[in-house]
Amino acid sequence: MSTVLAITAGEPAGIGPDLVVQLAQLERSAYIQVIADPEVLQQRASLLGLPLTLLNEREITRSAGHLSVHPISVATSVVPGELNKQNAKYVLETLNAAIQGCLDGQYSALVTGPVQKSVINDAGVPFTGHTEYLAAACKVQHVVMLLVANNLRVALATVHIPLAEVSENITSEGLTRTLHILHAAMIKQFGITSPRILVTGLNPHAGESGYLGREEIDVIHPVCEALMQQGMNVVGPLPADTLFTPAVLEQGDVVLAMYHDQGLPVLKHQGFGKAVNITLGLPIIRTSVDHGTALDLAGTGQANVGSLNAAMALAQELVIHASQSQA
Repeated sequence: MSTVLAITAGEPAGIGPDLVVQLAQLERSAYIQVIADPEVLQQRASLLGLPLTLLNEREITRSAGHLSVHPISVATSVVPGELNKQNAKYVLETLNAAIQGCLDGQYSALVTGPVQKSVINDAGVPFTGHTEYLAAACKVQHVVMLLVANNLRVALATVHIPLAEVSENITSEGLTRTLHILHAAMIKQFGITSPRILVTGLNPHAGESGYLGREEIDVIHPVCEALMQQGMNVVGPLPADTLFTPAVLEQGDVVLAMYHDQGLPVLKHQGFGKAVNITLGLPIIRTSVDHGTALDLAGTGQANVGSLNAAMALAQELVIHASQSQA
């Protein structure tokens, strides 16, 4: 039992507990341990009308109907669909326990359920997302968000910032670091020997030779050119509207988009519900579901466990590739 995945159930009022309970109904290919409040899981199982036997953290099994739980208690009772900022600390405590367990080698990878950023901020804790929180917790200055849906992989040069701030955050240093992390991850975690990275421009038509913006000329093209001279297979900047067509995508292994809503709408259109979010550049392996807390579905039995299953499967695959690269 060398591979154990840690799973955080996320916001307790959302569908995270539902997904974990639904996951427990199936015999699994991976050993998992859920980091959550056992009572919340039992209550949600009762609400869904599903059988659930919870085991202590020393008992880890793949058997259907059973879940090993690392217990952390909520601050106050949970009502599905109703956020309560008193439980924001609990959400972060589950994350902290999972991260530390991965750093200590107790877990092989971390799979995160959805969190509600607004309620964490309402509790007085600055929180922009899992990606940034994981980077700070692991003491890493630069990480890269990558989403995978089927054969499409899309990474982001900038993540959770206002659109008005994207241009100033596209810098030579930052873009170079991002591409190095992405290139290394494709080799180490995805097993692609010589990855080809397709890089979007920032502006329409990739700036139209400077008439629609100079970021491509001043930053993106020079970085791509310099990395190509170093032997990295980087192509760009390419117009985003034509890059995301089947004929062009077939020519690359991964896309680097300049901002969140440039790359992710295409990926989620292709694979929403089965897509996986990955944080690259961490000392641990982390995957996540591609959706939010879906408060309106919590406790209804209508939540789709597909993305959580996909996140678990990909985490296992990344663990295998990483161990092979170290052999």
